[in-house]
Amino acid sequence: MTDNLDHEVLIVGAGFSGIGTAIALSRAGIDDFALVDDAAGFGGTWHWNRYPGVAVDVPSFSYQFSFAQNPDWSRSYAPGAELRAYAENLAQTHDLPRRTTFGVRVGDTRFDEDSDSWVVTFEDGHSRRVRYIIDGTGVLTVPKRPAIGGLDDFAGVTIHTARWDESVDLRGKRVAIVGTGASAIQIIPTIAEYVDHLTVFQRTPIWCLPKGDVPLPGPLRTALKRVPPLRWATRATSEAFVELAFPVTAHFHKPLHIANVSEYAARAFLRSQVHDPDLRDKLTPHYPLGCKRPSFHNGYLAAYNRDNVALETTSIARVTPTGVQTSDGAIHEVDVLILATGFKVYEPGNLPKYPVMGRSGRDLDEFWEQNRYRAYHGTSVPGFPNYFFVLGPYAWNGASYFGLIEHQATHIVRCLKRAKDESATAVEVTVQAEQRFFDEMIGRRGRQVFWQAGCDTANSYYFDRHGDVPLRASLTVEDTWRSKHFPLDDYSFTTRRHAPLRSVDAARVCPED
Repeated sequence: MTDNLDHEVLIVGAGFSGIGTAIALSRAGIDDFALVDDAAGFGGTWHWNRYPGVAVDVPSFSYQFSFAQNPDWSRSYAPGAELRAYAENLAQTHDLPRRTTFGVRVGDTRFDEDSDSWVVTFEDGHSRRVRYIIDGTGVLTVPKRPAIGGLDDFAGVTIHTARWDESVDLRGKRVAIVGTGASAIQIIPTIAEYVDHLTVFQRTPIWCLPKGDVPLPGPLRTALKRVPPLRWATRATSEAFVELAFPVTAHFHKPLHIANVSEYAARAFLRSQVHDPDLRDKLTPHYPLGCKRPSFHNGYLAAYNRDNVALETTSIARVTPTGVQTSDGAIHEVDVLILATGFKVYEPGNLPKYPVMGRSGRDLDEFWEQNRYRAYHGTSVPGFPNYFFVLGPYAWNGASYFGLIEHQATHIVRCLKRAKDESATAVEVTVQAEQRFFDEMIGRRGRQVFWQAGCDTANSYYFDRHGDVPLRASLTVEDTWRSKHFPLDDYSFTTRRHAPLRSVDAARVCPED
């Protein structure tokens, strides 16, 4: 323990953000850290999401850390179970289980200005005092329950895709699914093969493109293991595809207009997959591609050709004890109701998922309410020293999350090493630096795909409640460079002389004990 702190660093979240940051800290010689998570195991999103058909929508060769490339994915787009195994393997390899406490939820965090430390109180009542907090809880983790009347009155089984109940057998059941986003696109064609009847309630159609999802044969996987240049070449090809698919397309819509070509391809794919012209029209988005997250799947659109699958576009009025009633008075009786309604994103109580009280008791949610969602390089907010995000506003540029995690970890480690070199107890981004970065991001958005006419009808979670899209308007090469070269003078490093700290409930909170 350092200066009677329970830990120097507390990482909140044991998904890939927490795992990647923990590995970066360890490699930098920062060993006094711990992780906490309210789940029962490593993996974050991939621990919770276990619905039928769950898989990554970024090529497996990119959806992994550059320093821990897995040559043994079974498919070009890995299924969820393999991502969970990858997370567990990383944690075991880097000795993270002994540092991690599962099944605990942060209830409150407060910065103690007298000691330049954070007091973290958990919902079970115990506390830890730490120098630094790194929030690795991510964005797409808290299920969003739809505001539909009567939902609690349904007498059948209700499941959210992000909290799947694996004990429920859907075979031969009448099933309704609410939503047609990224999770629904995967689950619909999977369960359509064995449910008795499936009714899909669609509010906003989604653009769907074909997915290059193929099995990776054994000889190729063996070659990837034994020939590192082949592994790196495969990854480079994958990275180029991912970069073109989102960062280039989204952030350079003007003047490139690549999204227009993708939309043409999506329309052609829709025509080739759906036989009925009226059904095709209902599945055709009336907003430009790119306004909201598009998806990739080879079986989603074709599933609507099945006799046991029905698309319902009439709005839902309420849920009854036996089914779903639409605004035209029709009642669709079902046995199982699946909520594929996504996650809370840029909303109070989600970023972060617990109160954060900085200097002078300032609340982070209130700061963002007054000043819009913003953070220096997606990492730091003035007024909240010693507190870092892995995925704050304007952190992610749309490429693989793994690249983002590596960049953010590099940024954070540079700050902590500088603090150690200067014996500083407080690290805080300056108001001027954060404002400069925010102005830069806002100044770039005129060229982004999100600001074209028609995006206001997309119901996209990209847009926050202030009307902004807090995605980082840059290419990955820029993000990589800036994580290693941003001016450390954009932070203030100060030292407060204080009395020795009293460890808070140390006997209960040190996992190594």
